[in-house]
Amino acid sequence: MKVIIVGAGLGGLACAISCRREGLDVLLLERAPKILPIGAGIQVSANASRIAHRLGVLPVLLERAIQPEKLEIRRYDNGSVLYIRPGRENMVQKYGSPWFVIHRADYHEIMMQEAIRLGVDIRLGCTVEGLDFDKSQVLVQDGETLSADVIIGADGLWSTTREILLGHQSPPVETGDLAYRATLSREEIEALDDPEVKAIYDRQVVTVWLGPDKHCVFYPISQGNTYNLVLLRPDNMPAGARTVQGTVDEMRLSFEGWDNVLTKILSQINSVLKWKLCHHEELATWTKGCITLLGDACHPTLPYQGQGAAMAVEDGAVLGRLLGLLDSEPLFKGTSAKFIPEILNLYEGIRKSRTTINVQGATANRFWYHLADGPMQEKRDVALRGGPDSTGWCFLRPDYWNDLVGFDAVADAECAFEEWLSQKGESIQ
Repeated sequence: MKVIIVGAGLGGLACAISCRREGLDVLLLERAPKILPIGAGIQVSANASRIAHRLGVLPVLLERAIQPEKLEIRRYDNGSVLYIRPGRENMVQKYGSPWFVIHRADYHEIMMQEAIRLGVDIRLGCTVEGLDFDKSQVLVQDGETLSADVIIGADGLWSTTREILLGHQSPPVETGDLAYRATLSREEIEALDDPEVKAIYDRQVVTVWLGPDKHCVFYPISQGNTYNLVLLRPDNMPAGARTVQGTVDEMRLSFEGWDNVLTKILSQINSVLKWKLCHHEELATWTKGCITLLGDACHPTLPYQGQGAAMAVEDGAVLGRLLGLLDSEPLFKGTSAKFIPEILNLYEGIRKSRTTINVQGATANRFWYHLADGPMQEKRDVALRGGPDSTGWCFLRPDYWNDLVGFDAVADAECAFEEWLSQKGESIQ
């Protein structure tokens, strides 16, 4: 079975690795002419690290990662602690796999190297211009036509394959939020020589400040030599702009009056990028014939639950496993290709409900994170501190987290395949 994957992000690489581990032939097309280190920190929850284990890259990732001691949520104005969720051993005991933070460039590099090691054919500087659904072909910018049994669009939020599959333009929707993203070296923070700041940075903790219309996330990456800082606020970027160089003074003014420790950290930032946060309306379908989508191409989400990349790598691992099961099934020896559309529909069916839960959870977090001071905020803070919960917020429900991060996406896919195979076997007989 030959698979073409469009897009060499984390989801596309997870799919490529998964397919190669199943013995499939994989061609990975990436429009960027060169793979450059981009982004900053990323949280990898237990469901995503479980995928990394299945793909054989978890030990290497952990060598470059930090497993935080805990998640700590603080009030925006005085820094008082509202909530603590233990990490490390507690995460492994609860959910069966570690939670860690890592530089996105390290994560991507390790996945890319594993794909290369397994023999994935990677073509950089290759832009997709068209798809032939009847012939299962990809048309690239130089006029070349590439054929495969399966074509997978993993080309992100601004997906070309999504628009071709839908048959019309499908631009992302602006959410009304933006993110300032910055990194600081340990030396830059140490230069403050401030004991209050030291109490925050001199530990391996993910710290979140919640405030009206805004929140901030701060944690160490790169073995503690660098710190990742993301500040979320209402969007003031021009319509259609994606990423621009931010103004440091504007960023600091946006968080004036916040926790003194955070203000001091912001004083050390020399440059910052502004990212417009976008998502997409739920698609009626991700699949057409032997062509399907994964990750942000079909279910982009607000980054308020730390699950965007996790859902993409789950998609990729699930797709690879399902296609491998189909390809190796003796019942379909020599005829498996004709069942590919059914398998892609099976993939969409089991993934759509799962990813919808995440999208809705991230949207709920936006509401509860950004409450103005008042009765609702007071109810939230009481619940965060362990008091009576009258919010209904999914973040505070243990069963929700068990389902979200304790989930084994590949095992779920294997069960779905066996059920499909049983029904298919009966119909063939």
